[in-house]
Amino acid sequence: MTPGFSISLSGISKFYPGVVALSDVRLEIAAGEVVGLIGENGAGKSTLMKVLGGTISPDRGTIEVAGEKRDSLTPSGAMARGIAFVHQELNPFTNLDVTANILLGREKTKGLFRMLDRQAMEDEVRPILDMLAAPFGPSDPVSGLSLAEQQLLEIARALSIDARLVIMDEPTSSLTLSETRRLLDVIRQLQKRGVAVLFISHRLNEVEEISDRVVVLRDGRNAGELPAGGITRDKMISMMIGRDVKQFYEKRPHEVRAPVLEIRNVGTRTFPHARASLTVHEGEILGLAGLVGAGRTELARAAFGIDPVLNGEIRLAGEKLPDQNVAEAIARGMGLVPEDRKGQGLLLDFSIAQNIALPSLERLSSAGTVSTERELALAEDSRKRLGIKTATVNNAAAELSGGNQQKVVLAKWLAMEPKLLIVDEPTRGIDIGAKAEVYRVLQALADKGVGILMISSDMEEVIGVSDRVAVMRAGEITGILSADELTEHGILSLAVE
Repeated sequence: MTPGFSISLSGISKFYPGVVALSDVRLEIAAGEVVGLIGENGAGKSTLMKVLGGTISPDRGTIEVAGEKRDSLTPSGAMARGIAFVHQELNPFTNLDVTANILLGREKTKGLFRMLDRQAMEDEVRPILDMLAAPFGPSDPVSGLSLAEQQLLEIARALSIDARLVIMDEPTSSLTLSETRRLLDVIRQLQKRGVAVLFISHRLNEVEEISDRVVVLRDGRNAGELPAGGITRDKMISMMIGRDVKQFYEKRPHEVRAPVLEIRNVGTRTFPHARASLTVHEGEILGLAGLVGAGRTELARAAFGIDPVLNGEIRLAGEKLPDQNVAEAIARGMGLVPEDRKGQGLLLDFSIAQNIALPSLERLSSAGTVSTERELALAEDSRKRLGIKTATVNNAAAELSGGNQQKVVLAKWLAMEPKLLIVDEPTRGIDIGAKAEVYRVLQALADKGVGILMISSDMEEVIGVSDRVAVMRAGEITGILSADELTEHGILSLAVE
């Protein structure tokens, strides 16, 4: 990498009808520097990345790459200058092998008929994989790679074009703790090689750990910058939204009422020989903590009727629920906000109104026909109640930010006035401001007597929001901590053997 390489964006502005996406934004990145870029959803991060990647042109401003000033870039021009992306949504060609994915569009050929030179291609790819300590080889099929390995594949593809700057957009959102550690180690290796990294993440602890500097955007403008040694979570939050961190967890005690969900000695398909038991009371937020793979999601799916209950029983408001009957669980007042909101919680091509109405179609219908007027009225009420940011509820759910998509998933269950709501990783991949709004909704539901089972891998979230916390390991509940027992050490001691 050229020692003097640097990228400087100055005065970058982008306007859309009625919207200022970026206003006089500046950003500088030097060779071998890791810069954290943070901000709430809608702060302008995505637009700025599109400017860097050449997919949109700014209305004003200058882009300077290695001393060369330009008004804008093209996608091919950005790539030629060594700017590479590792996107949050991974889209590898799973029908091809590792080498074909890395060198796609830049294949090596030989002979008169320009046949693929597989040997030369694998020889080019192998050193890159070795540098990343990738647990797969050049000829391995991509269909067999895990999410973390696909992330490494994307990084390998970036390095294969002699990347000078690698932009990582939420690279750890789908990774386990150990996989995240490995990715952060890879970033440090890139830094030693002189590669610059722009690290975009809502996980502020990772931003704090890996960044040399942090640049904060708010409402399309620079909100400030934190230098090495001055990066703390509280300072980042304050600059992002202008509020104190203590405002996010306004936990208040809830009156202990009758049991609403009782899980009694349940074994799941993942842990058939385990026996899990817990009780959620009306008006209580019970956190469910544990390491990735402990069986928390599997227990939630069994309780909701998606997966079979191999042993034991599930009771809702004192009555036994039938096994594997989601419709009955919903009819009796249970809702589930799944971990994967895009794949399991929403119909992305459907409108916001249609998504919100889904569990309530029966009461919105007359003579078997859904009333569009009632559907829109319900959606509009939900939009105001939860602060869903959209011009109209007729827009497709796919057009919303992550935080607003999560609000739509919550809205569809709130509309049916549930007795119990299970939320699985309710704030994963959404910004700190949207998290605060989700917490507000959960607290308001508990105040009304709704029982909430909240599964979360965010230790601070579990402690800050829950009235009690049940800890799971290998399919079993290893302990339940009361409010005055909630500490990170206490939870971890029950989560690990």
